[in-house]
Amino acid sequence: MPKPLNVIVACTENRVIGRDGRPAWSLPEDTAFFHTQTAGQIVVLGRICFETWPAAVRDGRRPVVVSRRRDLARPGVAVAPSLSVALEIAETLPGEIYICGGQKIYEETLALPASRPLRLYLTLLHAEIPGDRFFPDWRQQRWTEISRRESADKNFRYTFLALDRIPT
Repeated sequence: MPKPLNVIVACTENRVIGRDGRPAWSLPEDTAFFHTQTAGQIVVLGRICFETWPAAVRDGRRPVVVSRRRDLARPGVAVAPSLSVALEIAETLPGEIYICGGQKIYEETLALPASRPLRLYLTLLHAEIPGDRFFPDWRQQRWTEISRRESADKNFRYTFLALDRIPT
């Protein structure tokens, strides 16, 4: 039986996750949550996410980068040419698997058969922000809500959600 996948993401009501290769906002509480959840775990992410997140190799994380660029590989960092190969590598490593983006990685993960156990850690910003990278429409799938916590800072209201995908 494959390990469950944990998809972790922050997006806006209009599903924006980034703009110009960076997050389109700053939420320190969400950043802290993200770093705490992924510390000591396997993180599967695309090349741009890897290159823009220096902490990917800190705090005991084991990155598996989806990229054709083999030069990204180094001790403690695996590189895979596709999500399926990245998941095969991740299955051999100790710890939980966290899918950390970007857009294409999220799309491919949510398109996996619903028989694959999947938990979505979603920080939903209650705002619409312009962007050029989007999270797939998770609302089209069936989910069970595991937890919900409302929060806010001086700029945004947001909700931390944990959702388990209902197998079909």
